[in-house]
Amino acid sequence: MNTSIFTEKTILTVSRLTSLLRGVLEENFEQLWVQGEVSNLSYPSSGHCYFTIKDAGAQLRSVMFKSAVKNMKFRLTDGMALIVRGRISVYDQRGEYQLICEYVEPAGVGALQTAFLQLKEKLANEGLFAESHKIELPRFPRKIGVVTSITGAAIQDILNVLKRRFASLHVQIYPVRVQGEGAALEIARAIDDMNRSAEVDVLIVGRGGGSLEDLWAFNEEVVARAVYRSTIPVISAVGHETDWSICDFVSDLRAPTPSAAAELVIASADELRIQVTTLSQRLGRSITNILTGYDRQLLGLRRALHDPTTMLGHLLQRMDDLTGRLDTGLNIAVSRRRERFMRLQESLLHNNPKNRIDTLKQRIAFLMMQTVGIQERQLEALRHKFADNAARLEVLSPLKTLARGYAIAASENDGRVLTDAGMLTKGDLLSLKLHRGRAHCIVAQTDIPSQ
Repeated sequence: MNTSIFTEKTILTVSRLTSLLRGVLEENFEQLWVQGEVSNLSYPSSGHCYFTIKDAGAQLRSVMFKSAVKNMKFRLTDGMALIVRGRISVYDQRGEYQLICEYVEPAGVGALQTAFLQLKEKLANEGLFAESHKIELPRFPRKIGVVTSITGAAIQDILNVLKRRFASLHVQIYPVRVQGEGAALEIARAIDDMNRSAEVDVLIVGRGGGSLEDLWAFNEEVVARAVYRSTIPVISAVGHETDWSICDFVSDLRAPTPSAAAELVIASADELRIQVTTLSQRLGRSITNILTGYDRQLLGLRRALHDPTTMLGHLLQRMDDLTGRLDTGLNIAVSRRRERFMRLQESLLHNNPKNRIDTLKQRIAFLMMQTVGIQERQLEALRHKFADNAARLEVLSPLKTLARGYAIAASENDGRVLTDAGMLTKGDLLSLKLHRGRAHCIVAQTDIPSQ
């Protein structure tokens, strides 16, 4: 500006002078790039952003209006190093010149990377990445939902893998834009719609590879919160294996690629057949082992149980033994007396005294009668003893006791014979042996008499 137009007597108002200065600055300092550090940052309710950008030698007041703030992918913080594009103007009310910022980016780090790190930290602090919130994927989903572009390679990769692994699986596709303005809102709306319809068991959300800008829709907060509130398990499959998105951290499972997501969502039919065969074999072995254990347990119970028929057989065998011994004893006694008789007879014949013989005959007759009487009495006593033993045996027989209405109670768990109600608790399983058959019971109540 040529100041010669002002004469010595020209008097300017403050507003006029300030307006002239603003014109000079705006005309000569537009589309500037300025680098410095942020301080005195302020975000008022108007939506504008005010701060000072400074370096070691100077500082410059700066303002970013609401329209530019809305286009920012990250949020400014005090101390952040910035590269700013803007123009110089004057704020009339304070008489200060200021930098009107139209675009800012972090110095040394890209704006998208900064926005990614800021949002990641914010959502992590809110607990959106917590393992406790993640939902386990169903083992055998009947219907799979896919939120992606219908024209991209990702959907074809997913469908090809699913067809190869499980051809009869039903897939429901929700087509959305996966990059560009409004793509994040479409993805979030698709996730919400899938949850409202509740027709799928698991969701695959993603797209194929690309630059950070191409993948940015999956780094938007609106998508992250839609994934977090989803009651359907979500598999995030964004980009390639080296690509990480905010959606990956919030999702219930992260797949390195869309094809990998299709492989993770369900096992192949061949794998399932192998698993079923293996489980069937294990089940068969388990059943065989259980039955073998029961056979051994039954054999042990049979050995521990005293059969009344066997006990009675032992007693009858003992009676036969005693009867045999009695017959042997009687035969020996008779034989001995017969031998003695023969000796006496020989002695009589040798001496031949008639009176002595008659006397001896009488004596012999008496002795024989006495012997027969003794034998008969002994036999009768043995018969009475035998009958008494048989009667006692009959009374003591467990079968006889069972026939009178008694029962033998035993524990179903270990086979112990129970004699005291104190050995039982409510709910125990009992086996009652009756005169005919058994009864299996559950203890409802025990009555224990006081001591």
